[in-house]
Amino acid sequence: MYTHRVHPFPVRVRGRSAVAAALTIVLMVLAFTTPAAASTDSARVLRVMTYNIHTGIGVDGRADLERIAAVVRQADVDVVGLQEVDVHWSDRSAYADQVAELARLTGMSAFFAPIYDLDPEPGHEERRRYGVAILSAHPILSTTNHRITRWSTVDPDAEPEPGPGFAEVVLSVHGRPVHVYSTHLDYRPDPSVRQRQVEDTLHILGRQPESAPQVLLGDFNAEPSAPELAPLFAHVRDAWRVPDSGLTFPADDPVKRIDYVTVAGPVRVLDAAVPVTTASDHRPVVATLQVR
Repeated sequence: MYTHRVHPFPVRVRGRSAVAAALTIVLMVLAFTTPAAASTDSARVLRVMTYNIHTGIGVDGRADLERIAAVVRQADVDVVGLQEVDVHWSDRSAYADQVAELARLTGMSAFFAPIYDLDPEPGHEERRRYGVAILSAHPILSTTNHRITRWSTVDPDAEPEPGPGFAEVVLSVHGRPVHVYSTHLDYRPDPSVRQRQVEDTLHILGRQPESAPQVLLGDFNAEPSAPELAPLFAHVRDAWRVPDSGLTFPADDPVKRIDYVTVAGPVRVLDAAVPVTTASDHRPVVATLQVR
Protein backbone atom coordinates (compact mmCIF):
# COMPACT_ATOMS: atom_id res chain seq x y z
CA MET A 1 0.00 0.00 0.00
CA TYR A 2 1.33 3.45 -0.90
CA THR A 3 0.94 6.13 1.75
CA HIS A 4 1.50 9.76 0.97
CA ARG A 5 2.53 11.89 3.91
CA VAL A 6 2.15 15.66 3.92
CA HIS A 7 4.77 17.42 6.04
CA PRO A 8 4.15 20.93 7.41
CA PHE A 9 6.41 23.59 6.03
CA PRO A 10 9.19 24.80 8.40
CA VAL A 11 8.33 27.79 10.59
CA ARG A 12 10.95 29.95 12.29
CA VAL A 13 9.48 31.61 15.39
CA ARG A 14 10.59 33.19 18.64
CA GLY A 15 8.81 33.87 21.94
CA ARG A 16 5.06 34.42 21.74
CA SER A 17 5.23 33.97 17.99
CA ALA A 18 6.30 30.38 18.60
CA VAL A 19 3.21 29.73 20.71
CA ALA A 20 0.93 31.33 18.15
CA ALA A 21 2.48 29.41 15.30
CA ALA A 22 2.27 26.14 17.19
CA LEU A 23 -1.38 26.78 17.97
CA THR A 24 -2.05 27.55 14.31
CA ILE A 25 -0.49 24.25 13.22
CA VAL A 26 -2.53 22.33 15.84
CA LEU A 27 -5.74 23.94 14.62
CA MET A 28 -4.87 23.10 11.01
CA VAL A 29 -4.32 19.45 11.95
CA LEU A 30 -7.57 19.31 13.89
CA ALA A 31 -9.42 20.74 10.91
CA PHE A 32 -8.41 17.69 8.89
CA THR A 33 -9.05 15.16 11.67
CA THR A 34 -12.23 16.55 13.17
CA PRO A 35 -14.25 13.96 15.13
CA ALA A 36 -17.40 15.10 13.32
CA ALA A 37 -15.94 14.05 9.97
CA ALA A 38 -14.77 10.71 11.38
CA SER A 39 -18.12 10.01 12.98
CA THR A 40 -19.90 10.83 9.72
CA ASP A 41 -17.79 8.27 7.86
CA SER A 42 -18.37 5.60 10.50
CA ALA A 43 -22.10 6.35 10.61
CA ARG A 44 -22.35 5.44 6.94
CA VAL A 45 -20.79 2.00 7.41
CA LEU A 46 -23.21 -0.95 7.32
CA ARG A 47 -22.26 -4.56 8.12
CA VAL A 48 -24.56 -7.04 6.38
CA MET A 49 -24.93 -10.81 6.17
CA THR A 50 -26.88 -13.21 4.01
CA TYR A 51 -27.51 -16.64 5.52
CA ASN A 52 -29.56 -19.63 4.39
CA ILE A 53 -30.10 -21.19 7.83
CA HIS A 54 -31.69 -24.47 6.61
CA THR A 55 -34.37 -24.05 9.32
CA GLY A 56 -31.61 -24.16 11.93
CA ILE A 57 -30.41 -27.64 11.00
CA GLY A 58 -26.65 -28.00 10.80
CA VAL A 59 -24.41 -30.34 8.84
CA ASP A 60 -24.63 -32.75 11.77
CA GLY A 61 -28.39 -33.06 11.22
CA ARG A 62 -29.17 -31.37 14.53
CA ALA A 63 -31.52 -28.39 14.84
CA ASP A 64 -29.96 -25.69 17.01
CA LEU A 65 -31.07 -22.10 16.52
CA GLU A 66 -28.62 -20.86 19.15
CA ARG A 67 -25.75 -21.90 16.86
CA ILE A 68 -27.25 -19.78 14.07
CA ALA A 69 -27.60 -16.81 16.41
CA ALA A 70 -24.01 -17.26 17.57
CA VAL A 71 -22.80 -17.01 13.96
CA VAL A 72 -24.73 -13.73 13.57
CA ARG A 73 -23.43 -12.29 16.83
CA GLN A 74 -19.81 -13.25 16.14
CA ALA A 75 -19.95 -11.56 12.73
CA ASP A 76 -20.97 -8.28 14.44
CA VAL A 77 -23.42 -7.33 11.70
CA ASP A 78 -26.15 -4.69 11.53
CA VAL A 79 -28.45 -6.44 9.05
CA VAL A 80 -29.06 -10.10 8.17
CA GLY A 81 -31.02 -11.53 5.25
CA LEU A 82 -32.24 -15.03 6.17
CA GLN A 83 -33.58 -17.81 3.95
CA GLU A 84 -35.31 -21.12 4.81
CA VAL A 85 -36.93 -19.90 8.01
CA ASP A 86 -39.73 -21.79 9.82
CA VAL A 87 -42.55 -20.26 11.83
CA HIS A 88 -44.60 -23.02 13.56
CA TRP A 89 -43.90 -25.16 10.49
CA SER A 90 -43.36 -28.72 11.73
CA ASP A 91 -41.52 -30.94 14.17
CA ARG A 92 -38.26 -30.47 12.22
CA SER A 93 -37.99 -27.11 13.98
CA ALA A 94 -40.09 -28.03 17.04
CA TYR A 95 -42.93 -25.83 15.72
CA ALA A 96 -40.91 -22.81 16.89
CA ASP A 97 -41.31 -19.23 15.71
CA GLN A 98 -37.75 -19.01 14.44
CA VAL A 99 -38.06 -15.36 13.46
CA ALA A 100 -39.07 -14.28 16.96
CA GLU A 101 -36.46 -16.56 18.52
CA LEU A 102 -33.62 -15.23 16.38
CA ALA A 103 -34.70 -11.66 17.06
CA ARG A 104 -34.54 -12.41 20.78
CA LEU A 105 -31.19 -14.18 20.59
CA THR A 106 -29.54 -11.42 18.54
CA GLY A 107 -31.28 -8.39 20.04
CA MET A 108 -32.45 -7.26 16.59
CA SER A 109 -35.77 -6.26 15.09
CA ALA A 110 -37.24 -8.67 12.55
CA PHE A 111 -39.47 -8.84 9.50
CA PHE A 112 -40.76 -12.15 8.15
CA ALA A 113 -41.96 -12.64 4.57
CA PRO A 114 -43.64 -16.05 4.28
CA ILE A 115 -43.52 -17.98 1.04
CA TYR A 116 -46.04 -20.51 2.38
CA ASP A 117 -48.84 -19.81 4.86
CA LEU A 118 -50.77 -23.03 5.53
CA ASP A 119 -53.44 -24.28 7.91
CA PRO A 120 -52.24 -25.66 11.26
CA GLU A 121 -51.38 -29.32 11.55
CA PRO A 122 -53.73 -31.48 13.64
CA GLY A 123 -53.20 -30.78 17.31
CA HIS A 124 -51.68 -27.34 16.69
CA GLU A 125 -53.24 -23.89 16.63
CA GLU A 126 -50.68 -21.72 14.85
CA ARG A 127 -50.57 -21.43 11.07
CA ARG A 128 -47.61 -23.12 9.40
CA ARG A 129 -45.38 -20.60 7.67
CA TYR A 130 -42.04 -20.80 5.89
CA GLY A 131 -40.06 -18.14 4.07
CA VAL A 132 -37.38 -15.45 4.28
CA ALA A 133 -36.67 -12.82 6.91
CA ILE A 134 -34.58 -9.77 7.69
CA LEU A 135 -33.01 -8.94 11.05
CA SER A 136 -31.90 -5.37 11.70
CA ALA A 137 -30.14 -3.41 14.40
CA HIS A 138 -31.31 -0.21 12.69
CA PRO A 139 -34.90 1.10 12.89
CA ILE A 140 -37.28 -0.43 10.34
CA LEU A 141 -39.32 2.29 8.63
CA SER A 142 -41.45 0.08 6.36
CA THR A 143 -41.81 -3.52 5.20
CA THR A 144 -43.14 -5.29 2.10
CA ASN A 145 -43.58 -8.93 1.16
CA HIS A 146 -43.28 -8.72 -2.63
CA ARG A 147 -44.59 -11.32 -5.05
CA ILE A 148 -42.26 -12.92 -7.58
CA THR A 149 -42.62 -16.05 -9.69
CA ARG A 150 -42.74 -19.20 -7.54
CA TRP A 151 -43.02 -22.89 -8.30
CA SER A 152 -44.50 -24.48 -5.20
CA THR A 153 -42.68 -27.31 -3.48
CA VAL A 154 -45.70 -28.22 -1.33
CA ASP A 155 -48.32 -28.53 -4.10
CA PRO A 156 -47.37 -31.27 -6.59
CA ASP A 157 -49.89 -29.99 -9.14
CA ALA A 158 -48.73 -26.36 -9.03
CA GLU A 159 -47.38 -24.40 -11.97
CA PRO A 160 -45.02 -21.40 -11.73
CA GLU A 161 -47.01 -18.32 -10.79
CA PRO A 162 -46.58 -15.12 -8.76
CA GLY A 163 -46.30 -15.75 -5.04
CA PRO A 164 -45.02 -14.00 -1.92
CA GLY A 165 -41.65 -14.38 -0.25
CA PHE A 166 -39.44 -11.54 -1.47
CA ALA A 167 -38.78 -9.39 1.60
CA GLU A 168 -38.05 -5.67 1.54
CA VAL A 169 -37.40 -3.40 4.50
CA VAL A 170 -36.55 0.27 4.43
CA LEU A 171 -34.10 0.98 7.22
CA SER A 172 -33.09 4.26 8.80
CA VAL A 173 -29.30 4.08 8.88
CA HIS A 174 -28.47 7.15 10.94
CA GLY A 175 -31.27 9.00 9.20
CA ARG A 176 -30.52 7.70 5.69
CA PRO A 177 -33.20 5.42 4.16
CA VAL A 178 -31.65 2.17 2.87
CA HIS A 179 -33.63 -0.52 1.02
CA VAL A 180 -32.66 -4.06 2.03
CA TYR A 181 -34.07 -7.20 0.37
CA SER A 182 -33.88 -10.92 1.19
CA THR A 183 -34.65 -13.48 -1.50
CA HIS A 184 -34.46 -17.21 -2.21
CA LEU A 185 -34.50 -18.20 -5.87
CA ASP A 186 -35.67 -21.52 -7.28
CA TYR A 187 -33.37 -24.50 -6.71
CA ARG A 188 -34.22 -26.62 -9.74
CA PRO A 189 -31.60 -27.34 -12.44
CA ASP A 190 -33.95 -25.88 -15.06
CA PRO A 191 -33.15 -22.14 -14.97
CA SER A 192 -36.45 -20.97 -16.46
CA VAL A 193 -38.10 -20.12 -13.13
CA ARG A 194 -34.99 -18.34 -11.87
CA GLN A 195 -34.96 -16.36 -15.09
CA ARG A 196 -38.51 -15.16 -14.44
CA GLN A 197 -37.64 -14.45 -10.81
CA VAL A 198 -34.74 -12.26 -11.92
CA GLU A 199 -37.09 -10.33 -14.21
CA ASP A 200 -39.52 -9.84 -11.32
CA THR A 201 -36.70 -8.78 -9.01
CA LEU A 202 -35.41 -6.18 -11.45
CA HIS A 203 -38.90 -4.76 -11.80
CA ILE A 204 -39.12 -4.33 -8.02
CA LEU A 205 -35.63 -2.87 -7.65
CA GLY A 206 -36.31 -0.52 -10.54
CA ARG A 207 -39.11 1.19 -8.63
CA GLN A 208 -36.46 3.10 -6.68
CA PRO A 209 -34.40 5.97 -8.13
CA GLU A 210 -30.68 5.50 -8.79
CA SER A 211 -29.99 7.68 -5.75
CA ALA A 212 -31.59 5.11 -3.41
CA PRO A 213 -29.13 2.78 -1.62
CA GLN A 214 -30.16 -0.85 -2.22
CA VAL A 215 -28.79 -4.06 -0.70
CA LEU A 216 -30.02 -7.37 -2.15
CA LEU A 217 -29.18 -10.42 -0.02
CA GLY A 218 -30.02 -14.00 -0.83
CA ASP A 219 -29.54 -17.57 -1.92
CA PHE A 220 -29.69 -17.32 -5.73
CA ASN A 221 -29.25 -21.10 -6.22
CA ALA A 222 -26.95 -20.40 -9.17
CA GLU A 223 -23.28 -19.62 -9.57
CA PRO A 224 -22.06 -16.19 -10.74
CA SER A 225 -21.59 -17.28 -14.36
CA ALA A 226 -25.15 -18.61 -14.71
CA PRO A 227 -26.79 -16.94 -17.75
CA GLU A 228 -30.06 -16.35 -15.92
CA LEU A 229 -28.25 -14.12 -13.38
CA ALA A 230 -26.58 -11.91 -16.00
CA PRO A 231 -29.45 -9.37 -16.22
CA LEU A 232 -29.43 -9.06 -12.43
CA PHE A 233 -25.68 -8.42 -12.30
CA ALA A 234 -26.16 -5.71 -14.91
CA HIS A 235 -28.14 -3.81 -12.25
CA VAL A 236 -26.53 -4.84 -8.95
CA ARG A 237 -22.86 -5.21 -8.00
CA ASP A 238 -21.59 -8.42 -6.44
CA ALA A 239 -19.77 -7.74 -3.16
CA TRP A 240 -17.48 -10.71 -3.77
CA ARG A 241 -14.73 -9.74 -6.21
CA VAL A 242 -12.22 -12.62 -6.01
CA PRO A 243 -12.84 -15.21 -8.76
CA ASP A 244 -13.06 -18.88 -7.82
CA SER A 245 -13.40 -18.18 -4.10
CA GLY A 246 -16.11 -17.29 -1.59
CA LEU A 247 -17.71 -20.73 -1.90
CA THR A 248 -20.76 -21.25 0.33
CA PHE A 249 -22.32 -24.65 -0.38
CA PRO A 250 -22.26 -27.27 1.04
CA ALA A 251 -21.01 -25.83 4.30
CA ASP A 252 -18.67 -28.64 5.32
CA ASP A 253 -16.79 -28.72 2.00
CA PRO A 254 -18.14 -25.99 -0.29
CA VAL A 255 -17.83 -26.32 -4.06
CA LYS A 256 -20.35 -23.66 -5.19
CA ARG A 257 -20.91 -19.95 -4.64
CA ILE A 258 -24.68 -19.52 -4.61
CA ASP A 259 -25.17 -17.06 -1.71
CA TYR A 260 -24.72 -13.36 -2.39
CA VAL A 261 -24.46 -9.86 -1.01
CA THR A 262 -25.16 -7.39 -3.82
CA VAL A 263 -25.62 -3.62 -3.87
CA ALA A 264 -26.98 -0.88 -6.11
CA GLY A 265 -27.05 2.88 -5.93
CA PRO A 266 -24.66 4.94 -3.80
CA VAL A 267 -23.22 1.99 -1.87
CA ARG A 268 -19.53 1.08 -1.77
CA VAL A 269 -18.26 -2.38 -0.80
CA LEU A 270 -15.35 -2.16 1.64
CA ASP A 271 -14.79 -5.89 2.20
CA ALA A 272 -16.46 -9.29 2.09
CA ALA A 273 -15.88 -12.63 3.80
CA VAL A 274 -17.33 -16.13 4.12
CA PRO A 275 -17.22 -17.32 7.75
CA VAL A 276 -16.40 -20.98 8.21
CA THR A 277 -19.32 -22.62 10.02
CA THR A 278 -21.43 -25.77 9.77
CA ALA A 279 -24.40 -24.47 11.80
CA SER A 280 -26.41 -24.71 8.53
CA ASP A 281 -25.84 -26.51 5.25
CA HIS A 282 -24.79 -23.14 3.76
CA ARG A 283 -22.06 -20.79 4.86
CA PRO A 284 -23.04 -17.14 5.28
CA VAL A 285 -21.58 -14.19 3.40
CA VAL A 286 -20.64 -11.04 5.34
CA ALA A 287 -19.81 -7.66 3.79
CA THR A 288 -18.92 -4.22 5.07
CA LEU A 289 -20.62 -1.49 3.07
CA GLN A 290 -20.44 2.28 3.02
CA VAL A 291 -23.57 4.23 2.15
CA ARG A 292 -22.33 7.28 0.32
